[in-house]
Amino acid sequence: MLSRIDLRGAALSDLDARGLRATLPRAEFDVEAALDAVRPICEHVEHGGEQALLELGEKFDGVRPPSLRVPQEVLDGALADLDPAVRAALEESIRRARLVHSDQRRQTVTTQVAPGGSVTEKWIPVDRVGLYVPGGKAVYPSSVVMNVVPAQLAEVGSIAVASPPQRDNGGYPHPTILAACALLGVDEVYAAGGAQAVAMFAYGARDADGATVCEPATLVTGPGNIYVAAAKRLLKGLIGIDAEAGPTEIAILADGTADPELVAADLISQAEHDELAASVLVTDSTELADAVDVVLARRAAATKHHERVDVALRGRQSGTVLVDDVDAGLRVVDAYAAEHLEIQTADAAAVAARVRNAGAIFVGSFAPVSLGDYAAGSNHVLPTGGCACHSSGLSVQSFLRGVHIVDYTRDALAEVADTVVTLANSEDLPAHGEAVTARFEGDR
Repeated sequence: MLSRIDLRGAALSDLDARGLRATLPRAEFDVEAALDAVRPICEHVEHGGEQALLELGEKFDGVRPPSLRVPQEVLDGALADLDPAVRAALEESIRRARLVHSDQRRQTVTTQVAPGGSVTEKWIPVDRVGLYVPGGKAVYPSSVVMNVVPAQLAEVGSIAVASPPQRDNGGYPHPTILAACALLGVDEVYAAGGAQAVAMFAYGARDADGATVCEPATLVTGPGNIYVAAAKRLLKGLIGIDAEAGPTEIAILADGTADPELVAADLISQAEHDELAASVLVTDSTELADAVDVVLARRAAATKHHERVDVALRGRQSGTVLVDDVDAGLRVVDAYAAEHLEIQTADAAAVAARVRNAGAIFVGSFAPVSLGDYAAGSNHVLPTGGCACHSSGLSVQSFLRGVHIVDYTRDALAEVADTVVTLANSEDLPAHGEAVTARFEGDR
């Protein structure tokens, strides 16, 4: 069912890192091309404020929200009506996420560089964040958890959430998303989706009388479609962003010890997201590859969203990569730098310890990506499109800035003054050195 790329023998050794990346399956995701589509949307929001956002909701989501900001009674009602089993599951997801993320907060550290001279690194949260929660083919209350929990633990003072309006919910975001916000104590929620939601956070929004409806944010985080990614690129600088998230990905490094039923189930779970989702198997076992194809055909046909799963599995972004051994497989998955990487090999923990590039690594047969999506405690907002070779997933650190505080006494500056002057002169910036020597002119 999956297409195959054979990198056994010289096929892999002849490729450099760039050539290997180009050989591997990857979804087409042209953010640059989408910029032309989102630019007028963002400009409309900048100048039209609340009215523009309501109009864009009607145009793109098929419903005009009754109000841009979701009223408190609607949030309270969504939580009151939430299925008790779903509420309990969300509460457990929140509990585990808080356990993991609470250990991520870095402490203020002071380094004594010299007697009387110190540098302190202090971590300061951004002032305000806009958290985007998608609402397309699926409902993502889990994304509320993954965005809000680290922002709260970073002690961000102002947190707002935006999610697309839904025709079936009276023009407000999905009730489960609203309930998750209420459960986390977030009361500032907006019925806005796509590029227009990012623009709202970048520019803020006013009503027809000029009153502020939504304050501008400092940072915008959260996954979304290509238009959300394009808006982030367009507005980066005016706002900080976490990443330009592309289609979701799973790569599974497996050997002959892996269970084809589990491998196939995990590949399908990712393909379920949308038609561009990538499901990639890297293995040194043709027997496993053949068995996985058989199971995929059976399981894919039986799953609820079988049509989109079938399209995703047969797309150019998905496939099986055959390699000579696990070492070669590690080279392949490091080049691919998957959003989610599962290791289903003998001694999986040792193999996982050798991985360098992945958004998150799932070790062994009992750590599927689905666990990380909801209840492992890890964050599921992760780098895509190969960006895991240089970027990290969302964490408490995403909402903090490290600020250096330099504190030197007169004697400490005098002790290093010649060093500063020498380096300033070597760069032909003598005024830099004079800014130091000016402080000692009275000593002459």
